[in-house]
Amino acid sequence: MFSIEDLKQKAFQQIDSRVEEIINISKEILVNPEPGFREVKTSTLVSKKFAELGIPFRSGLALTGVKGEISTDNPGPTLALIGELDSLIVNEHPFSDAETGAAHACGHHCQIGMLIGAAIGLNIPDILSTLSGRLVFMAVPAEEYIEIEYRNSLRTDGKIEFLGGKPELIKLGEFDDVDMAMMVHTTSTESEGQLCLSGTNNGTVAKKIQFIGKGAHAGGSPHLGINALNAASLALSAIHYNRETFKDDDTIRVHPIITKGGEAVSAVPADVRMETFVRGKTIEAILDANAKVDRALKAGAMAVGATVNIQTIPGYLPLRQDPLLAEVYEPNAVSLVGKNNVGHISHRTGSTDMGDVSNIMPAIHPYVGGATGLGHGATYVIEDYELSVITAAKSMVATAIDLLYDGAIAGNRILANHRPHMTRSEYLTFMRNLDQDETFKG
Repeated sequence: MFSIEDLKQKAFQQIDSRVEEIINISKEILVNPEPGFREVKTSTLVSKKFAELGIPFRSGLALTGVKGEISTDNPGPTLALIGELDSLIVNEHPFSDAETGAAHACGHHCQIGMLIGAAIGLNIPDILSTLSGRLVFMAVPAEEYIEIEYRNSLRTDGKIEFLGGKPELIKLGEFDDVDMAMMVHTTSTESEGQLCLSGTNNGTVAKKIQFIGKGAHAGGSPHLGINALNAASLALSAIHYNRETFKDDDTIRVHPIITKGGEAVSAVPADVRMETFVRGKTIEAILDANAKVDRALKAGAMAVGATVNIQTIPGYLPLRQDPLLAEVYEPNAVSLVGKNNVGHISHRTGSTDMGDVSNIMPAIHPYVGGATGLGHGATYVIEDYELSVITAAKSMVATAIDLLYDGAIAGNRILANHRPHMTRSEYLTFMRNLDQDETFKG
């Protein structure tokens, strides 16, 4: 029987023998960026690679998701390795699509490369015969919470229920046969090191807001109108006036924008649209801040006698990473890049739908360096693909071997000690209860 270190070296050698091929997968995706639920080319590429590797897979999950599965033929838990298919919309990015503005300004193209790299490293008979359980390789759509109008149209058409890929896959039951999950995300923050163990992330809800007033001639008879833009402006101020009530520890983030300010400069604005996220460290903090935002929106409408429609859309739950799973990952990170190059962060104020997965099973979401520039911005690019793709793939492979080796002792220990925050049924009920549409006449 091979030792655990022998297995890791075999997997690493397999990855090393195909470094150029694996990195080129990421580079091909980079120049063919696609936003969420539209990742047709990227999904097709993943399917092609799974087919080449002889990995049974299903595609078209939550429109574009792909799920490959390998069994070790020994009983044990199922570990999912996850990569994200989608891009952002950043027109100014050097690798943006000229027509759509889509761009990989967050490094998801590296995630798909490392996912295929991990599959290459683990799909070896000598390795699989020594492990216990199953390996699932999931290429998931729509992690970036963007294009809310478009995704809402998909929901109206009955094509999806949730606006994020992982929540939709949870609803579809694609995580029902998964016991643990992990993925690695790129980072450009130097202080986080080459590999980084992270803690929690903010969760979020999204809000679409419409203020409805009464049109009138802005010069001749403004007194006959009801100015919806004034209602929106007052609501924005009211939100700001609540900021001193947000506790620092809750890391609340509310960042509204006006997406439509009126029809014409000569008319009193009668139809004004806004969007915002309400983010927070805990579910309780999000719900509290969300109530205050709703109150502020109604205050704006009441002040001028307008009507406001407030649509609250489920976003992502706060990320809660399993400490025992992180304990398995960390020694592999140290082995790959050295202790001084392994960073630790306690909390991030951004949001990810990996948070939803982490509320129903043990999960981790570490980071890998190699990027420079501002995340979600025009300057975010990968400078070191060897680190961002190959090293990250090896960190996942080594952790998978640790978890499933020797009858999956480590994996079973994590499951025995983990208490999920929600069951799948409880999760779906909670998310559906968040979905609200209220009209307030001021």
